[in-house]
Amino acid sequence: MNNDTICALATPAGGAIGIIRVSGEQAIGITDSIFVTRGKPLAASAGQTIHYGYIKDKIGAVIDEVLVSLFRAPHSYTGENSVEISCHGSQYILQQVLQLLIDSGCRQAQPGEYTQRAYLNGKLDLTQAEAVADLIASTNKATHQMAIGQLRGGISNELSIMREHLLKLTSLLELELDFSDHEELEFADRKELLDIATAIDNRITTLAHSFAAGKAMKNGVPVAIIGKTNVGKSTLLNRLVGEERAIVSNIHGTTRDVIEDTTIIHGVTFRLIDTAGLRNTQDEIEKIGIGLSYKKIEEAAIVLWITDAIPSESDINDMMQRCKDKQLIIINNKVDLCDYSQQLKQAHPHLIVIGISAKHGENIPELQEAIYNAAGLPDIHENDVIVTSARHYEALCLAHESINRVIDGLNMQLSGDLICEDLRICLDHLADITGGSITPNEVLENIFKHFCIGK
Repeated sequence: MNNDTICALATPAGGAIGIIRVSGEQAIGITDSIFVTRGKPLAASAGQTIHYGYIKDKIGAVIDEVLVSLFRAPHSYTGENSVEISCHGSQYILQQVLQLLIDSGCRQAQPGEYTQRAYLNGKLDLTQAEAVADLIASTNKATHQMAIGQLRGGISNELSIMREHLLKLTSLLELELDFSDHEELEFADRKELLDIATAIDNRITTLAHSFAAGKAMKNGVPVAIIGKTNVGKSTLLNRLVGEERAIVSNIHGTTRDVIEDTTIIHGVTFRLIDTAGLRNTQDEIEKIGIGLSYKKIEEAAIVLWITDAIPSESDINDMMQRCKDKQLIIINNKVDLCDYSQQLKQAHPHLIVIGISAKHGENIPELQEAIYNAAGLPDIHENDVIVTSARHYEALCLAHESINRVIDGLNMQLSGDLICEDLRICLDHLADITGGSITPNEVLENIFKHFCIGK
């Protein structure tokens, strides 16, 4: 790891306060060289303390009145000596302080370098480092809860438990190999090993399956708003997002391109996609828009089919066929003019039908509830473990394949050395998630720790 002392602005520009973070072996000494206080110098002060004073330039002119927070290694975010300088938020002041630090021996930090150092110094594993970025980018309750859970070690703890069980399996099998010439010694009950491997596989599968929900909550659930021209698609989009996002007109074919915006329902982001009206037309540009409408149906998880008249049986069957792998909600719009929703519910009790008035806001809360329920997402709490990273998902899928080979090997009574190889591969895939690795010494230590023979 590069041992340079680094500095960077840790807060967005333009606020009342700006914080400059300094980290590295010389962080305290370099800050001392530009900081003047009536108390003890930073080098003689204890960690986890705050100091009042002034930042001065090389000729002694005061740049700003500041507070300096002092952290001594390893008790800091990066695990290194660290200082945080709280200045006034003036762009000029912040640039002057940064320049003084650089002139005194710091260098400008690279993007993500503080968190990278935290990982390299063992303060965070890879899943927690990724959670820092997710927490900063969180835009709703669900993404915030998932990021907090991951930052607090939710996935890491799950993997740690599985890792211990896999090490136990590996140790038992390798002991048998080491003492294979003593047939009277038996260390591994194959049924017990099979039960452990099956339990691990079930947990890996559960985590992998959570990726679909995690991805939806992180990126937003795609919802396509479709229907014929002038049924109120754009009006509904505007109503759901709370602003005039799409042009509303009584002229047919107004929406020719796809318009997207987001709304949050019960802490979950939904990506609403307003599409061109479905109709026969000779307008080439409108035809392209209609083609995009059908494409968005394929990409959506939920389809809102808006009508202002009773759809024919053939239209219903065609739409059900197009949405067979999706959640379809039929919306009877303009109920203030014609409400046929109850009639449609009675004729098709298996369909979700809701009557609304997008123009007047009637039954919009009921529709929002139906959209949220159609997503089928779990309620997220801080302690829940939900996979949101494609990297984690891929590693879990590979680990699943490896542990399945272990289960097959145990069922077929294969040699322990063959099973051990697949166990090690499974361990490696799980270690890829947190950024760790499995060494031969760990297996050896586990043997002596749990299976000491003759003391």
